Amino acid sequence: MRSEIAARIADFQALTGAHTSIGLAPMAGACPPELSIAVCKAGGIGSCGALLSSPAEIAEWARAFRAGSDGPFLINLWVPDPEPLRDARHEASIRAALSDWGPAVEPDAGDAPLQDFGAQVEAVIAVKPLGFSTIMGLPSEQVIAEVKRAGILWFATVTTPEEARAAVEAGADVIVAQGAEAGGHRGAFRAENAERQAIGSLALIPAIVDAVSCPVVAAGGIADARGAIAALALGASGVQIGTGFLRTPEAATNRGWADAITGLAPEGTVLTRGFSGRTGRAIRTRYTEAVASGDLPEPAPYPVQRGLTANMRKAAAKDGDIDRMQAWAGQSARLAEARPAGEILRTIAAGIDAFLA
Repeated sequence: MRSEIAARIADFQALTGAHTSIGLAPMAGACPPELSIAVCKAGGIGSCGALLSSPAEIAEWARAFRAGSDGPFLINLWVPDPEPLRDARHEASIRAALSDWGPAVEPDAGDAPLQDFGAQVEAVIAVKPLGFSTIMGLPSEQVIAEVKRAGILWFATVTTPEEARAAVEAGADVIVAQGAEAGGHRGAFRAENAERQAIGSLALIPAIVDAVSCPVVAAGGIADARGAIAALALGASGVQIGTGFLRTPEAATNRGWADAITGLAPEGTVLTRGFSGRTGRAIRTRYTEAVASGDLPEPAPYPVQRGLTANMRKAAAKDGDIDRMQAWAGQSARLAEARPAGEILRTIAAGIDAFLA
């Protein structure tokens, strides 16, 4: 088995140009260039979660990264959802309820604008990262063709074997298998499946490895060498780590968020639609419990709910108030360490090497 794992890692490193099989999971709003620079300097693959970024901001992120590293990196975008169904009366009830949790919510808050996906893709192609990473579905054939014509690998995030097969059929070069343990938004192709098809990594990784012929990168619940080795033993060629880097100085995570991650038990996280309207795994707080119990109205669809909660989230971040903060966290959050990202990555890589030896 060890020789098989070593061979997969070697092939993945040859494909990506990385010196390890470890990458930073893209996290929208939590992937400053400094974090990817530190990851790449230690031999890993950097990433930028660019959901909220304009084309100019994508270009600036890439410029800042390349000023500090010549290593490989991914830029991640969400494949747009269909237009959400709006319910003015229900949105009004959410606005009224949220007034008890933060500043008053403007009547038009639900009209949350999205970045232009086509323009974002053009920006990604212009900066030419190692990989174009997607989540929440499959881009159009035209987008995939343009990305591949630019010599950029397509890393397709999936949450089920069925999604993996569809992505490979569409031309994915690498499959990112996102287990239900992962912090942040669940990448299900259909929003309604994000909770009812929440498959853990132990079952998901081998099922996807057996379903596709391209390299598989495991994401979700991995924060130390034990988790990485387990994923590799299940057939993955590489791993992505997100929450495990949130306490590093390079991540510059909000202090209240970082403190809440410290020692957080797996049951201290919960799947919730309360912040954005899309299911994500967050720290269990007074707000997420109010959403789950029905004390707050059913969340509106994405991105309407994101707009409605914007004032609360901003105020909570300013105050460091974890009970109202959008604080994503995976189920292995307790393993996140408050030390430099490069040290963490090198420790994990050394653990993998020791196992293989």
